[in-house]
Amino acid sequence: MPTDIAVPLRDTLQRLSNRKSACSEATVQADIRQLLLTGGLGLAEENLEVNLESQVGGRRRIDIEVGYTVIEVKKSLASMATVRDAEIQLADYVDLRTRETGQRYVGILTDGREWRAYQIHDGVLTEASRYTLKTGRPDLTSLLYWLEGVLATRAGISPTPAEIRERLGAQSTSFALDKAGLAALFHAHGSMPTVQLKRQLWADLLRGAFGTQFAESTELFLEHTLLVNSAEIIAHMVLGFDVADLQPGTLLGGEHFRLARISGVVEHDFFDWVLEVPGGEAFIRTLARRLARFDWRQVEHDVLKVLYESIISAETRSRLGEYYTPDWLAEQVVAETVTDPLRQRVLDPACGSGTFLFHAVRRYLTAAEQAGMDLADAIEGVTRNVHGLDLHPVAVTLARVTYLLAIGRDRLRDERRRSVHVPVYLGDSVQWRPEDEDDLFSDGQVVIATVEEGPQLYDNKLRFPETLLADAAGFDNLVDELTELAASPRRPGAIPSLTALFNRRAIPPEHREPISNNFALLCRLHDDGRDHIWGYYVRNLARPRWLSRPENRVHVLVGNPPWLAYRRMPADMQRRFRELCETRGLWHGKEVATHQDLSGLFVARTVQQFLSVGGTFAFVMPNAALDRGYFAGFRSGLYADKVELTTVAFTRSWDLRRLRPHFFPRGAAVVFGQRTGPDRGASELPISTLRWIGRIPKQGNTWNAVAPSLTFEPAQLVLHDSMTLESPYEPRFFQGATFIPRVLFLVERKPTGPLGLPSGRRAVRSERSAKEKIPWKHLPSLEGVVESEFLRPILLGETVLPYRLLPPREVVVPIQGTQLLDGVHPQLDLYPDLARWWRRAEKIWLDNRPSERLSLAEQLDFRSKLSIQMQPSPLRVVYGASGMHVAAALVDDPVPLCDKALYWGTVNSRAEGHYLCAILNSPSLTRLVRPLMSYGKDERHIDKHVWKLPIPLFDGTDDLHSRLAELGQRQAALVDRLGLDENADFITLRRLVRKALAAGPYADEINELVVFLLDQ
Repeated sequence: MPTDIAVPLRDTLQRLSNRKSACSEATVQADIRQLLLTGGLGLAEENLEVNLESQVGGRRRIDIEVGYTVIEVKKSLASMATVRDAEIQLADYVDLRTRETGQRYVGILTDGREWRAYQIHDGVLTEASRYTLKTGRPDLTSLLYWLEGVLATRAGISPTPAEIRERLGAQSTSFALDKAGLAALFHAHGSMPTVQLKRQLWADLLRGAFGTQFAESTELFLEHTLLVNSAEIIAHMVLGFDVADLQPGTLLGGEHFRLARISGVVEHDFFDWVLEVPGGEAFIRTLARRLARFDWRQVEHDVLKVLYESIISAETRSRLGEYYTPDWLAEQVVAETVTDPLRQRVLDPACGSGTFLFHAVRRYLTAAEQAGMDLADAIEGVTRNVHGLDLHPVAVTLARVTYLLAIGRDRLRDERRRSVHVPVYLGDSVQWRPEDEDDLFSDGQVVIATVEEGPQLYDNKLRFPETLLADAAGFDNLVDELTELAASPRRPGAIPSLTALFNRRAIPPEHREPISNNFALLCRLHDDGRDHIWGYYVRNLARPRWLSRPENRVHVLVGNPPWLAYRRMPADMQRRFRELCETRGLWHGKEVATHQDLSGLFVARTVQQFLSVGGTFAFVMPNAALDRGYFAGFRSGLYADKVELTTVAFTRSWDLRRLRPHFFPRGAAVVFGQRTGPDRGASELPISTLRWIGRIPKQGNTWNAVAPSLTFEPAQLVLHDSMTLESPYEPRFFQGATFIPRVLFLVERKPTGPLGLPSGRRAVRSERSAKEKIPWKHLPSLEGVVESEFLRPILLGETVLPYRLLPPREVVVPIQGTQLLDGVHPQLDLYPDLARWWRRAEKIWLDNRPSERLSLAEQLDFRSKLSIQMQPSPLRVVYGASGMHVAAALVDDPVPLCDKALYWGTVNSRAEGHYLCAILNSPSLTRLVRPLMSYGKDERHIDKHVWKLPIPLFDGTDDLHSRLAELGQRQAALVDRLGLDENADFITLRRLVRKALAAGPYADEINELVVFLLDQ
């Protein structure tokens, strides 16, 4: 998009955005044409004309036509009648052009300010996307991105992460149009038997790994379809194919890859159902045209993960436990682990989009080139040595394309190379269902059941001789050829001869009968409308179990396992997860059961199944794996089940939590180890670690680009299991009450009007905040009058600075003495103003609460956090429940309540309060407690972790305690003298206070005394 916009174009945009302008429809039309021609939309480069008044017969004219888009222009879209009439007209034009050309046309309806994009589905015009220019300072760049997504007229766009997100991501016009088109196809034809079969197999796969939470999601199935279809089209363009010249069937079926003797990349799968429904081929052509805007030959890294993350929501990825590793980290992990690439067989058992595979492949090929290996042997060798598995069908497709990118376009186009088979498979590395292990291999055969429901009219199992799997490419190609022959033209019920195939592939006589029986079953499946997919299913289901055979296990396991917390698993998955963990000594239970994570089990299972004794592993893990109690079983390195004892010797770890910004929503680490035999046994993860510190540069994709910004230091881990609640202050501190949602409790004073109010009453309304969450942010404020005795000051997290309190806010809270007057309390109606307010609040809560478990009063007094504050405490110390630094202050007013963002505890004297504030506010305390804190995006959850440090009770006769109390009082006085604007942002104020304290005369002494106190 142009960055230097010419003044005439800005003037044009101002006219278009100004709805009050008296421009005629013809002027609007001319302005839009000018915008299209001069807005950097690539029309000149593609030699596309912007035609005005294109005739379509019957004296009808299309206002503007460009490429595969027709634009209907109106002077104003303010009238619904105008919009309805224009939509009827636009539908006629779009339908006509689509039937004339066989291409999917898009329609735009606009008055220059408002832009609406439409598609035709089964004769019905459907809006897919909308954009509105803001009056005053219209955003030209955003409009041009929106328009280009509809027109798809640019060419040669560099596939950078930013461009992929902007033009193809979930917020783009391209995505909106393609998703709407795909949804319409599925809605109209999803009941077809072949479509139902593929969706069901997709659902079964996700159900087996993730329970029922995703299996019924049509939206996710459509997003997966769009991603896989896109990746397969991109795979062609990476190798230089002009997709405009290719038929949709060949794009999704991989015919040109087979002709090029490249297998295992593009194939018939769950997601080519699009080709089986009317209108599907036109959809694929349009999708290919949108993707062809990019010059995919420029791709050098795993950018397809950017496409995935741009389309699949962060919430869905979190529920799947998916966090994709940055290239620079994967590159360094591979470099540390794959030390002899030409001899080590490497597997990433959770390969995702293929980041680790990319660097493992590049490492092998670099070593092969340095060793003078022939190119053909190098390519053949890397596909024998570097393997990928993933249970996510979309990830597998992306990883296969990434594998090709790693080999490189020049190597693949070299005439010296032989056949290439990409060894990336769809498979369950954990083997969630134990019956799969028992049933898949039987009597020297691989057994695949093809029909699970309905009457069994014939044997429904495919059986292949197990020895055929030794040659992965040969087995996959054999299955491919059998499924293609089964789908070839023949008389119904006829079974063609396989003699020619047997002779050409030199199939031994003892294997011919079972293969012939399989072929007969595939023919029957095709006749029943259940063909093609079984070849895909067989190849992918068999390979993980083949790799788990002791003689086939690899030398190196590397990757990033799914980080799926127990609390996010559905119930059926939780049961199986707990069973597998308890068997292997990985289940911690207790109060931290909900924090337990799939990653530990995943590593234990994949080491057990895929790693040879003496082999090494490296996995990117949640940082909690290094020191949290619920990973204690994992760190032990001893994993036993009913079949065998698996032992590992952990060798070292990298602690990445000090890197900024975090590349995952949680802190990360890398653990390294080796699988040991019975003679050596297990070795626990060492408490010594290598801590990485630094800020990752924004443009850092490679290790060489990132490494100069990092520093590395040896450090000692503090194991959570070894920590007890050592401070006697721990039971004296409580979390504040749950005044959430704040819109129902927090209030601000409202003007009373000229007549005022009777004594003892206050007019109030909800205090609103930009930080409110859905649904509360969209609800109207509460307004009314309440008796003043039910207005209480409240201390929030943002009202506490180090050593100082900001003015408290106010809440409406139905406390009378030491009683909470909920909606059914008989005394509530003695206070009519409060009763009206509270019952309105209760109704809003009941209509919008996240679960039906708690009433509003129960939410407010959850775990008695409000009741315990009803008895006044003359002196309290409060500190924030979260933050990058501990902030604490002394409260000498017994009236204010504390919100859940604070912890509070009583003290017996001001000296004791100053003593605690000096300790809690010291930077050394924050540094010491941070390793004990729960991990989020940063170590922010202070909670009661401070009391895991041995902070002793205040003793006024102890000189050290007394000195800390004196210094705390002096720090409080210093902060009181600061000229702070108490209306400023509290984060800014905290920063100013910390800066002033650090520059003051007492900071160093306090830090030294705190460290000395805790060392004692």
